[in-house]
Amino acid sequence: MKRFIATILLILISFLLQTTILHYIKLGGVIPNLLLIITVFTGYINGRTPGIVAGLICGFLLDGQYGDLIGLNALIYMTIGYINGLSNRIFYREDTMMPVFLVAISELVYGVFVYILEFLLRGRLNLGFYLGNVIMPELIYTLLVSILLYKFILWLYRIIEHPDKKGGSMLC
Repeated sequence: MKRFIATILLILISFLLQTTILHYIKLGGVIPNLLLIITVFTGYINGRTPGIVAGLICGFLLDGQYGDLIGLNALIYMTIGYINGLSNRIFYREDTMMPVFLVAISELVYGVFVYILEFLLRGRLNLGFYLGNVIMPELIYTLLVSILLYKFILWLYRIIEHPDKKGGSMLC
C-alpha cells in the first residue's frame, strides 16, 4: 500500500511539473515526458500490474489535460507499463542502464504511436519532419531526465520497503 501511495504521489508531482514548470525550460521546443518515465520505472521496479495502473492513471491525466480523444494516451501508457512490467522478473533492479534503455524504447514507441494515431490518420505524411523535430529531441531530453530520476525513485522505494535503514545511501 505504501508503494501505491508513493507511486500516486510521484505521478501527481510529475504531472504538475510536466504541465506547469517544465514548459518554461523547454529544450528544442520539447519538454521531458515525466509521466512516461514514471510509468516505465513503475513497471520495471514493481511489475506488470503496477505498471498498467500507473500507465492508466498517467494516460488519463494526459488525456484530460491535452487529449482530443479520452483514452488514447491511457491505452498507449497502459501498454508501455505492461511491457516494461514484464522486464521486472528478467532484469536486475539496481542496473541503471536497462531502465534508461527501456525509457528510450518506450519514448520512441510512444512517439510513433502518437504520430500514427494523430497525424498519419489525418493525412499528414511527413514522418521525417516529425521524427527529427519532435520524437528525437523529446527522446533525448527524456533520457537525460530519466538518468537523474531513476536513482531517486529507487531510493524512495528502498525507504518505503525498509524504513528501519533510514534510506541509506542514495547512490547504492
